[in-house]
Amino acid sequence: MELLRQETGWENMQLINLLILIMVLSGVFGFIYEELFYRIDLGYFVKRGSTFGPWIPIYVFGGAAFTLLVYSFKDKPVLVFLLCVLVSGVMEFVTGYVLYHVFNTRLWDYNTEIWNWGNIGGYICLRSVLFFGVSGLALLYGVIPILIRLMGMADPRITTIVCRCLAVLFASDCILYRILK
Repeated sequence: MELLRQETGWENMQLINLLILIMVLSGVFGFIYEELFYRIDLGYFVKRGSTFGPWIPIYVFGGAAFTLLVYSFKDKPVLVFLLCVLVSGVMEFVTGYVLYHVFNTRLWDYNTEIWNWGNIGGYICLRSVLFFGVSGLALLYGVIPILIRLMGMADPRITTIVCRCLAVLFASDCILYRILK
């Protein structure tokens, strides 16, 4: 975040707002990607994710992880790609493994999907981590600069209100889904 602070000159509040927007957009992107992927894989649409809303939590936290862990290397695109592949692979494997072995829950299983080369236990596969690597490039070189530009034009107070509402909506959705499902 220090590099973002230097580039934007923003205080912590605006940086947190930026991170919230990145997280929400990453979650929505993941929802759209998975809806389209499973439409191709299964031949019909399936509601993906573990929330009511159009976002998938692992993508929300993946977007945050890419930003916090990889952004400082943005002047080296090949390294950014490799780090995004590594971060997403570790995150996906650990999350999938813990969900299955601790909570007896399987939210994804690459054993049953198309294009699942390099599949490790159904938790990760080469297609997924390569896709996440490319997605990380799009996030760092496309989405974040656009968000910075748009936030620079907006009233910081309004941005804060919108971002806090989005964060509360996402958190409430995650909690309610667990309670009501």
